[in-house]
Amino acid sequence: MLDILNTWLIDNKKKIIFFIIAMCLSIVVAGSISKFGFLGPFCAVAVAGLGTFLVSAFKDPRLAFWAYFAYCFCLGFLVKTFLQIPVGLALEAILLLTWCSILINMNKFNWQNLKNDHVLLSVIWFAISFLQILNPNGGSLVGWFNELRFVALSWLLIAPLVFLMFNKPADLNRFITFILFFSAVACLYGVKQLYFGLTSGEQQWMGMGNEVTHMIKGKLRVFSIYSDAGQFGASQAIMAVISMALLTGPFSFGKKIIFALATLLFIYGMAISGTRGALFALAAGIATALFLSKNFKVLIVGILFSLSGFVVLKYTTIGENIFQISRLRSALNPADASFKVRLDNQVKLKSILKDLPFGAGLGMSGMNGTTYNADKAIANIQPDSYWVKVWAMYGIVGLIIWFAITSYIIGKCSGIVWKIHDPRLKAKMIALTAGTVACFICSYGNEVMNGMPSSVIMFMSWSFVYIAPWLDKKLKQTGSDGTDHN
Repeated sequence: MLDILNTWLIDNKKKIIFFIIAMCLSIVVAGSISKFGFLGPFCAVAVAGLGTFLVSAFKDPRLAFWAYFAYCFCLGFLVKTFLQIPVGLALEAILLLTWCSILINMNKFNWQNLKNDHVLLSVIWFAISFLQILNPNGGSLVGWFNELRFVALSWLLIAPLVFLMFNKPADLNRFITFILFFSAVACLYGVKQLYFGLTSGEQQWMGMGNEVTHMIKGKLRVFSIYSDAGQFGASQAIMAVISMALLTGPFSFGKKIIFALATLLFIYGMAISGTRGALFALAAGIATALFLSKNFKVLIVGILFSLSGFVVLKYTTIGENIFQISRLRSALNPADASFKVRLDNQVKLKSILKDLPFGAGLGMSGMNGTTYNADKAIANIQPDSYWVKVWAMYGIVGLIIWFAITSYIIGKCSGIVWKIHDPRLKAKMIALTAGTVACFICSYGNEVMNGMPSSVIMFMSWSFVYIAPWLDKKLKQTGSDGTDHN
């Protein structure tokens, strides 16, 4: 009898464990209701869900990263919803969880894949950024650390992930699907903001001084679930470039319809953001995609079409009564008040930085500057550009290094794309490379490369392009990229 019972227990071990856990959770929920009301069971279920996620994440670090990636898209919304809670810290917590899981499962990964110049350059840039702690002109240590998190640490931790975990054709397809889906959701939420209004948290955030930049002539510059309208508009322009490049690829008719609708949606999202710099991102990204596709006839037509649009915006008043068109037109007006302020600020920075070849230090410009180093003159001059911000923090020496690193990676990616044989893979890599060019160019007008989710998309895109030769070889051997092309 005992042998039969023992055998039954062994055969049904998972069911018994599940039953015990369920019973314990039920008791906890029942007890919490009597003492804390409905808040009790909510917390109990949340703890159980968190525990399940942690267990699963430590078994498979990919799950932890996808959670991190989704959080990057939602961060701006969460910040405005929970204004008094530092929800941004969870970003690094989930990314560190991913790396802890990778180290626990390190035998499952090929660490030799990390021997490439993308990972090496991310290490070099992190080392340069870390050494800025020694900058004699630096200020708050907290400001330095907060800036380091975004300008260097995230790149260092994200760049290797594709080489370790996402180096299959199916992983590339998931990545593209993921960014298209979340960007579309962001656009639809932006439409909700425009036509149905803001939440109480968003209204409170606007009242904290952000209405100055997000209400122009009584019209809302939509910011969606992102940190601000600049990040939202730039991200939508980048995604428009990616979806447009995919639209020209050799995919099925059904997929082309999806890419076409996505392109129109993202262009609309770009327009309602009122982000003028996104216009240049769109132009630069499309030109890059056409050049890499080697379709020079279409490139010429595209250039002529772009010039026609430029002429309409620059030399006519067509659509001036439409806020979005009027806003884009102001980007081409050298007499625009905002443009003049940017130039004046750059003159002020040039005067301060002339004797600082290595810059004023991390956290001395932008939001961290005004928050942690308000007593410094340079911290109160808004850079209004990521390029200018790098110049202010790292000096002319750091700016040249950063510009050279970024240009080298984009050039390397372009060279890789040029040699890919598989037509579908080539189209995807053209899309990702063109998207990173758009992000880089757009960062001259806004702090795009340093914000979520654009920075993560850029770092991941670079890594995917770097492994494209591996994927090309796999596709040649298997004859499939893991998707249905009917």
